[in-house]
Amino acid sequence: MTEPSGAARDPEAVSRFVESFAAQLVEAGLPRMPARVFAALLASDTGVLTSAELGERLRISPAAVSGAVRYLAQQHMVSREREPGSRRERYRVHGDQWYEALTNREAVIRRWEDALREGVTSLGEDTPAGRRLAETLAFFEFVEKEVEAMMGRWRVYREERFGRG
Repeated sequence: MTEPSGAARDPEAVSRFVESFAAQLVEAGLPRMPARVFAALLASDTGVLTSAELGERLRISPAAVSGAVRYLAQQHMVSREREPGSRRERYRVHGDQWYEALTNREAVIRRWEDALREGVTSLGEDTPAGRRLAETLAFFEFVEKEVEAMMGRWRVYREERFGRG
């Protein structure tokens, strides 16, 4: 599977972008290899690459690709699919990958909220630790509501700007 040849690109410039953006993702907390694989998928015109294509572009082993894709799939940042008529898998980054990743984080925040509520009850609302946990809980509740509202605004903006929902 090769990329369609739209505009001619400088492969070195593309590689520099991939490594630069991956470095930014690593700085934000994403492991290095998943960051590189994700950036390579984003930089591909189709948003779809096979393990061999990723390995070739990034000069990494099939095992490194596999581990990176497993991590990215768990984070809802990429999906796996079968190449039509083949047993080979290909990996796809979606236009809504940021939405999906953030939505996945909301589920984690809700679990933290449940744990914090239990902590406040266990420690007592009137203790210093209980008050600290209650404030942390209030922060996460606030963030959850703000993210939900923001994602609603994003869907409207995306539809207006890109014409898809």
